Amino acid sequence: MTPVAIGILGIIVFLALIFLGMNIGLALLLVGFAGYGLVLNPAAAIGLLRTLPAAQASNYSFIVIPLFILMGNFAYHAGLSGALYNAGNKWLSRLPGSLACGTVAACAGFGAICGSNAATCATMGTIALPEMRKYNYADRLSTGSIAMGGTLGILIPPSTPMILYGIMAETSIGALFAAGVLPGIMMAALCIATIVLLCRLNPSLAPPPSSCSWKERFESLKGLVGVVILFGAVLGGMFSGFFSVNQSAAVGAALAILLTAANKNLNWRTIKAALQDTVNTFAMTFLLLIGAGVFGAFLTITKIPMLLAGALEAMQLPFPVVLLMMTAVYIVLGMIMDELPMIMLTVPIFLPIITSYGYSLVWFGIYIILVMELGAIAPPVGLNCFIIQGISKDIPLGTIYRGALPFVITILVGIVLITAFPQIVLFLPGLTKGG
Repeated sequence: MTPVAIGILGIIVFLALIFLGMNIGLALLLVGFAGYGLVLNPAAAIGLLRTLPAAQASNYSFIVIPLFILMGNFAYHAGLSGALYNAGNKWLSRLPGSLACGTVAACAGFGAICGSNAATCATMGTIALPEMRKYNYADRLSTGSIAMGGTLGILIPPSTPMILYGIMAETSIGALFAAGVLPGIMMAALCIATIVLLCRLNPSLAPPPSSCSWKERFESLKGLVGVVILFGAVLGGMFSGFFSVNQSAAVGAALAILLTAANKNLNWRTIKAALQDTVNTFAMTFLLLIGAGVFGAFLTITKIPMLLAGALEAMQLPFPVVLLMMTAVYIVLGMIMDELPMIMLTVPIFLPIITSYGYSLVWFGIYIILVMELGAIAPPVGLNCFIIQGISKDIPLGTIYRGALPFVITILVGIVLITAFPQIVLFLPGLTKGG
């Protein structure tokens, strides 16, 4: 068999293993190891397995991942998520579907101190879903808004998928974080507009909007002091050049612990829970990184990424057509896997294509995050939909999918906007470079 045939077979076997329920990191590792051995020889594959994990473990850039995960865990225990939800509800109380709109705003705020899709969805779902059901919101609107709001956790920095993409694409993580700010605000606004439109078209989805005094609104801002301190220190220090990305992550984790203590929530139980969640999440992520490294080495020696880029370049297809093809691939992959393995599998294949068309790798990173948001809410998998179903088992999964489907259109609109107006993504990174 030719290297290309072995590479295609390897991708098929990998997808089959994922479909059968195998751990994604192990599947990447197994297929990459076997494929590398078939293309070269078993001794070369063993050598790769002996050296690559050690090289990954000694990569200083990876320390940012557990630190940001730790920051998000302690931010949750500090009670910042509840304060965000309260403020979002108060300030958006006059809009149709105000609780759902407030949930999206709170998810955007929590995404700025969390960086995880699943964690944002689970945290805000636990807080918001009982409230919306208490006020007779339709289950499909409440669950759909939480599922969509949860996706903002990976778009608004800090973001674990952005960090992994930056490492794999050898692109500045600070530039990626800056690039995610305006698209994150844009997507939150589009989500709120979608909720308002849905409630106007079908008033039975939510009760009439209620009024809230300005005094209550301003009082709700008191709970956001910790959020502002945390967000300002991490991103402000990073974008100003005062901190490196790793230093910002360390400062953020330390501040989150201090905020937990200031809110009288720091005890052995919360410390143990935060550390345990951090270790579990990073262990899963690190196994993915090792597996992706081996799998990426396998794809590189098959030359599939370069051949694919060359073939598309020879066909002289317009970039929007190529982008549409890649979006279709991501939608299909999003049906069978989580966002992190999607990055691991596709970045080595698609990166040469983007480079050949002369597009910014920072822009491509934000595009990948947006299409991963599609996979997080679209059936038949939709990780966020499963998380919500786990929170409220009496709501059928079909109802949750029905609620999430309108937001698929919202995300597609977002992708069209950043493609038509790439400065939405590139404006802030340009300023930070200039600074």
